[in-house]
Amino acid sequence: MSDAELIVVGGGPVGLATAIEARRAGIDALVVEPREGVIDKACGEGIMPGAIPALSRLGVARTHGSPIAGIDYRDPRRSVSHRFAGGPGLGMRRTVLHAALLERAAELGVRWRHARVTRVDAGGDLATVWTDDDATVRADWLVAADGLHSPVARSVGLALPELRARRRFGQRRHFGVAPWTDLVEVYWTPAGELYVTPLAGEVGVALLAPRGVRFADALAASGELAERLDGADATSELRGAGPFRQRTRARSRGRVLLAGDASGYVDALTAEGLRIGFDQARLAVEAIRAGDPAGYERAWAHSTRDFRVLTSRLVRVASSPLRGAVVPTAATLPGRFAAAVERIAR
Repeated sequence: MSDAELIVVGGGPVGLATAIEARRAGIDALVVEPREGVIDKACGEGIMPGAIPALSRLGVARTHGSPIAGIDYRDPRRSVSHRFAGGPGLGMRRTVLHAALLERAAELGVRWRHARVTRVDAGGDLATVWTDDDATVRADWLVAADGLHSPVARSVGLALPELRARRRFGQRRHFGVAPWTDLVEVYWTPAGELYVTPLAGEVGVALLAPRGVRFADALAASGELAERLDGADATSELRGAGPFRQRTRARSRGRVLLAGDASGYVDALTAEGLRIGFDQARLAVEAIRAGDPAGYERAWAHSTRDFRVLTSRLVRVASSPLRGAVVPTAATLPGRFAAAVERIAR
């Protein structure tokens, strides 16, 4: 006998989106997450235009955010920008987004269990979860949305060994200055890429770089950005995440499906994490309703193909001696830069 129709392991944005999609489909959903309340995460906090319809679908109001009109790549000598053709995205603090998703999940009757999953069995007619408070919970289906280093993916044998080459990490901090542009600025420096996202009354600065690069050092060496933030108060603590590159051998096993970062991840360089994660939440629930995990595997491959191809290529260049040519090449070929941005945006 099951305790829920669906267990969602992980109470971050993708886990909550999955639970919300389930309730919209009339499926009883239980979220298992050890942390209580609003959860923060080191990320760029830019929501691409393609994710805006998903927010509306989930019933989340786009409040307390700042419009994002496009992307601007910059180095010390030049810049190239493109404004989204299909309308703006949104810069929103992760804590604000998470609070809105929590409220919506509560409205729809999503149930919670505050515990840490220690083991999962994907076999048989039910998915079984063991937690650190000595409970055993069973459900008809389980969706793991428990992040980059997913314990569920490891528990059911879907996680592949970590690649040591080109390991990249993220760091993020906010600064109390009004946004000076409606574009996400990406500063390509020798140390890594600094993303500046306009938010409501402040900016978020995220660094993507190899291990060992200090946020303060990268910011100090960024030239124009360092000047803009000179004397500005930090409005949040420095947070980190990574390594980004995670692989899985498949996205489902038995009655367990993987969604979001848990299903495999390339890099944060193209800022598509939420768009793809929200899409996977919808696809996972559709597969559960149809009783077709193999269909989810096909849908996952299709929905992530552009992200995986484009991001993998860009990370290879960013991790090579050619990284200094990224902005000059984009400036020389603005049409191709615009086409790449539009692929990211949709």
